[in-house]
Amino acid sequence: MARIGFAFNLKPDADDAAVFQDESGVADEEPPASPSQDRSTAVAVRPTRSALLAQSDEFAEWDSEETIAAVEHALRGLGDVVRLEANADFPERLRRTAPDIVFNMAEGLRGRNREAHVPAICEFLGVPYSGSDPFTLSLCLDKRRTKETLAYHEIPTAAFAVVECAAELERLVETVRHGRRHRRALLRLPLFVKPVHEGSSKGITERNLCETLDTLETRVLELLEQYAQPVLVETYLPGREFTCAVLGNGPSARVLPLIALRFDALPRGARPIYGFEAKWLWDGPEHQLELYDCPARTDAALERRIVRVTLDAYRALGCRDWARIDVRLDADGMPNVVEANPLPGVLPDPRDNSCMPKAARAAGMSYDELIQACLSAAAKRWGVEGLGARN
Repeated sequence: MARIGFAFNLKPDADDAAVFQDESGVADEEPPASPSQDRSTAVAVRPTRSALLAQSDEFAEWDSEETIAAVEHALRGLGDVVRLEANADFPERLRRTAPDIVFNMAEGLRGRNREAHVPAICEFLGVPYSGSDPFTLSLCLDKRRTKETLAYHEIPTAAFAVVECAAELERLVETVRHGRRHRRALLRLPLFVKPVHEGSSKGITERNLCETLDTLETRVLELLEQYAQPVLVETYLPGREFTCAVLGNGPSARVLPLIALRFDALPRGARPIYGFEAKWLWDGPEHQLELYDCPARTDAALERRIVRVTLDAYRALGCRDWARIDVRLDADGMPNVVEANPLPGVLPDPRDNSCMPKAARAAGMSYDELIQACLSAAAKRWGVEGLGARN
C-alpha cells in the first residue's frame, strides 16, 4: 500500500490576533450595496472582525483545517496518509517518514520562491511529489516573468510594465501622459496594478483599477510601500473573465468546464474586479454571491479559443498535474491570459465557491476524485505504483 505524504500550510487560528496584520482600511470599510439592497441592508453583510482575521491578507494563501481534513480524506482512498505540515521541521519529518509520494499544496510564507520550497526539498531528498516543479512554481508566482514567458511564446497577455521605485513610476507616468512607449509596451489608461509576487488576490482591490494618472501614482506608491516588492502595471482588459481548471499532463491535459465570472452579481457600485473584496469579504458561506456561471455560457468558437489559450499557457509555463489559468477578454473579445496558478485552491464546501472543485463538479467529478486525479497523474509521471490499494 502506498505511503502518501501530505504537505500543507495550516492557516493560523483567527483567535490568535497577534499573528495577523490588518488589511489597510479593509476592516473599517462597508461593502457597496448590492443591486437589491440599500445601504442599511449592506451593512448587515459586513464581515465580522473574526472573519476578516481568518482571511487576513498575510495568510490568504494558506488552508483551513476543514480543507486539510477534506484533502486528507480524499488521499486515504489511495493509500496511507502522513501529514507533513510545511514548517521548519518539514525536511527532517519528510526524511524520517520516507513517503512513496508527496501530495503538495503548501504555499510557503516568505520570499518570492516560497511556493517552491516543498518541491525543492522533495527533489533534494529524492521524493516524488505532485504538481509543478520548483521552477514553474517560482515562475508563476512572479507575474512579470510569467507575462514575459507568455509573450515569448506569442500567447496573448495584456501589455505591461513593472515599477520598482518612485523614480521609475515618475518615468512611466510621463510616458503614459504623452502617449509614448515604455520600453516595448504602449500603455494607455485605464491601467490595472498589482504586486508582482503575490497570490490569492493579495494586494488586489477595487482601487487597483486606475482611470487617471493621479490614482495610478497613488496606488502604485501604496503597493510599493505595503508589499516591499515591484508593482505590475498593465493594460486593463474590459471584457468577460473566465477561470479555467486544467487536469493532466502532455497531450492528455484537459480543461474542465469553464467558469465565467458574473460581475453583475457584485454589490452595487463595485467595479468589475475579482479581487480581495470579492473573493474574501463580500462572498462567503453566510452571504453567498452568485458570482459564477459553470459551465460558462458562451458560444462554441469563443470556448475553443479560451481552451486553446489556456492549454498553450499551461504547457509553456511547465505546469504539471493540475493548475488554474485565469483568462480575460480584451476590447476586441479576444482571450488574454491574466495569471496562472499551479497550486490552485481546493476548498471543499461548495458554498465557498472554490473554482477548481466547482469546475470538477461540473465535469461530474466528486471532490475526492479531483484530488485523487491530481495525485494519480503525478504518480504516473514518477512511475510510483501502489496507489488505490484501498479501492
